[in-house]
Amino acid sequence: MTRLDVWLWSVRLFKTRSAANKAVSGGHVRLNGSPVKPAHSVVPGDVVTVKEPGWERKYEVTQTIAKRVGAPVARTCYIDQSPPKPEYLLAGPVARRDRGAGRPTKKDRREIERLIGREPGRR
Repeated sequence: MTRLDVWLWSVRLFKTRSAANKAVSGGHVRLNGSPVKPAHSVVPGDVVTVKEPGWERKYEVTQTIAKRVGAPVARTCYIDQSPPKPEYLLAGPVARRDRGAGRPTKKDRREIERLIGREPGRR
């Protein structure tokens, strides 16, 4: 039997054990559909649900481990039942202007419109 936060960290779903602990305490991780505490025990057959912004990942526990292992070994400890990541999350980051750069100049606006695919000056 292994603690939930330790298992999440051991199979590399979280970078640190404290990050796993905070996620479980914050209600972002569920065990068999119900919220639990970080010290709750995990056994093979349990379903762990991890909420991320925009989507949910589901994992079925196949093996409990207490020590962090390499990625190839970690993948054998669970079965990923997650739906595919939504398209809008796969897109790259949105372009932003530097803070304090002020309003775009006329030249900047024309370049932005060209990038968007509009004819400059036409709306």
